Amino acid sequence: MANFSYEVFAAVVEKGSFFHAAQSLNVTPSAVSHSINQLETDLGFALFLRNRSGVELTNDGKTVLPVIQSILNTEEELRQVADNIKGLNSGRIRIGAFSSVCINWLPTILRRFKSEYPQIEVTIFQGDFNQIVAGVREGTIDIGFSSLPIEDNLLVQPLIKDPIYCVAPTDFVPQDGKAVTKKDIGKRRFILQQIDYDRDTKNALDRYNVTPNSLTYSIDDQSILSMVESGLGLGILPKLALKKLTGDVHIYPFDREFARTICLVMNKTQAQAPSTKRMTSEINRFLKESYPDRLFA
Repeated sequence: MANFSYEVFAAVVEKGSFFHAAQSLNVTPSAVSHSINQLETDLGFALFLRNRSGVELTNDGKTVLPVIQSILNTEEELRQVADNIKGLNSGRIRIGAFSSVCINWLPTILRRFKSEYPQIEVTIFQGDFNQIVAGVREGTIDIGFSSLPIEDNLLVQPLIKDPIYCVAPTDFVPQDGKAVTKKDIGKRRFILQQIDYDRDTKNALDRYNVTPNSLTYSIDDQSILSMVESGLGLGILPKLALKKLTGDVHIYPFDREFARTICLVMNKTQAQAPSTKRMTSEINRFLKESYPDRLFA
């Protein structure tokens, strides 16, 4: 099995300190320190920068992180395969997802999955698209929900097209009463989360000549609706994000169709693990039932 120092290294990266890593591993902080020192000696370079608030990876540490995580993930896959041979359903799944997937999809998916595989441990990381892809690339996330395009050499499965809409106060009405045009927008400000100002959202705003100077940033999707409701500007949100939000606002399509493509992303190692395959199957089953006409083949 893998060198224990690799497990210690991964725990320190996850927890951000030797002390908290020791707690998670049920060992003493001195044992963690000794293990990291020995690993640094074996590799011939420092892995962490120590400071009062904890530790952070050196550039060399960042380079070896995906390699060490891959070793640990391969060992986890071996354990799962062995359990399957013995008739057990054990293992772990680490899912990375952005907020609207966490709110609208994961509760049903996880409830179904846990009822069928109660022994498989599932943990959730919520982040933006780039954080999720980075976690999959490094091996700290097994299955990620993200949005195309993804340039990394990863396994990508497009799921659905998620239309993007304009969110407006109740006193705003497009000139044709149906769709928002460039004339309707004029010099109005748009409110969105800063992490969303890329990819398809940026393409939509660029189409209507909305510049960064005309943007106001909010902390979350519900806050966007609240600010729009107060007349502070227009919002721009995908359909999935709007599903469980509330506010006295109007939702209009743009006069040109915009959509983000939600996808699953995995790396080749984690994709082969039995627990990952089971979870992927459950995700696809849920989406086939929920979006029979919008699901990619």
